[in-house]
Amino acid sequence: MISKKLIDFFKQQGWWYEDASADYEVELKKLGIDLSSDFAQFYLHVEDGPTFMQHGKEIYQVCWFSKNTNFDLDLKNTHEILQLPQEYIPLDSFEGESGYFYNRDTGEVLSVSLGNELLDFKQGKLRPQWANFNDFLESYFEQA
Repeated sequence: MISKKLIDFFKQQGWWYEDASADYEVELKKLGIDLSSDFAQFYLHVEDGPTFMQHGKEIYQVCWFSKNTNFDLDLKNTHEILQLPQEYIPLDSFEGESGYFYNRDTGEVLSVSLGNELLDFKQGKLRPQWANFNDFLESYFEQA
């Protein structure tokens, strides 16, 4: 679950919505996301437009992107072009040749760049940097 510290931060920003969006629940189900996960809790209750921007790095409001864009193309690119496993969902547009990816099976989050990092990940030498989505959010929003 998302930490109280993060929820308080999101409320202070005016980004927290108590009622979960039914439309966004549908999007998460399409993506194969467990609705009880911290990933789902975040995307069902937190929104500041289609993206969040922190320290020059943008991440998607995944439900908004899934509903309003061709997010399937991002998934296809992630799996075919980058050759990441099917369980990885892009959290950003991979601009600057690096990006964040959520593992919908384990809840881990990976930050990876093209080149040696991507190769190391494919060879099992690089593990996801965050064990769960809450840890990623605390790092991204610097609320740890």
